[in-house]
Amino acid sequence: MSIEAQLRQEICRVGRSLFERGYVHATAGNISVRTDGGFLITPTDACLGFLEPQRLAKVSASGEQLGGDRASKTLALHRRIYAADPQARCVIHTHSTHLVALTLSGVWSKDAILPPITPYFVMKVGRVPLIPYHRPGDPAAAALVADAIARASGRGTRLSAVMLDRLGPNVWAATPAAAMAVLEELEETARLWLLSNPRPATLDEAAIEELRQAFGAPW
Repeated sequence: MSIEAQLRQEICRVGRSLFERGYVHATAGNISVRTDGGFLITPTDACLGFLEPQRLAKVSASGEQLGGDRASKTLALHRRIYAADPQARCVIHTHSTHLVALTLSGVWSKDAILPPITPYFVMKVGRVPLIPYHRPGDPAAAALVADAIARASGRGTRLSAVMLDRLGPNVWAATPAAAMAVLEELEETARLWLLSNPRPATLDEAAIEELRQAFGAPW
């Protein structure tokens, strides 16, 4: 099986897993991977639970569609993330319930939608900035995401996720499985934060610094 065929299968596997566990619903969400010659991305208005490998959109490095069904309208955003972060090889976007609910009720801060309340959130996700609301597929949102990645890089850290206000998270990593793990940790932390009453104390700076030294935590 070729590398492209393997990537197509993996996109479908991850999409089905996210759908079956309630991280995505209906036709919300999309997944892309970077290939040597461009990108594979889920089609527009496709349900991630019922993807077909041969119908995934194949797109050139310049954004020209080469095959498959019509590419997701969020292609511009995915391409800006890949351009801004050379380590990104897979991008996942969902409308995960607790994360969207967090933006409706009020995020912790615009620079970090959730506080550092668990070690694995600090280690595996890090700070997640809020991107102001734009209509789905708006190129202006893509530009803001690229700016956020650049600002983090300028501070000597690296983002692995952003949150689109009222829409949902975009996460990225080296593989589809790794990107899915980032999404899971992010959504679980939002769920813990929203369910906790009273709200928990955050990890103190000494604890966060220990995670940085021991595990390279990106906070």
